[in-house]
Amino acid sequence: MSLETKITDALKVAMKEKDKVALESLRAIKSQLLLLKTDGKTEEISPEQEIALLQRLVKQRKEAYEQFKANNRNELAENEQAQSKVIEQFLPAQLSPEELEKELKAIIEETGAQDIKDLGKVMGAATKKLQGKAEGKAISETVRKLLS
Repeated sequence: MSLETKITDALKVAMKEKDKVALESLRAIKSQLLLLKTDGKTEEISPEQEIALLQRLVKQRKEAYEQFKANNRNELAENEQAQSKVIEQFLPAQLSPEELEKELKAIIEETGAQDIKDLGKVMGAATKKLQGKAEGKAISETVRKLLS
């Protein structure tokens, strides 16, 4: 089942339940999917593009949450946090820190990285392999820790 179908089904449920937060979140996803489809570059949206789109939307919500929190706009911050949780439901399960470290150790062995100079080589392989399963920031921090 494609992401678009899942979103449409979830939209129907959210409309029936009159869940405003879910409706806003799902409509944002649907809007971004439509924009991606009609940009003229591709006819089909790949699963990797879908994951990247969802990650971008979650990241935007988290950044907005931090901004609202810093400016004591708690009501708006809570809304952004709730929206990010709705969007995260459509992402693959995230790796725990222990699982992430285990995966990255295997990638470091595969690439033959020795020290921090090989960071780029490891990051390239890691972001490809772990796309959607972990945030880039978490991957980067863990790789730096393991290589130093």
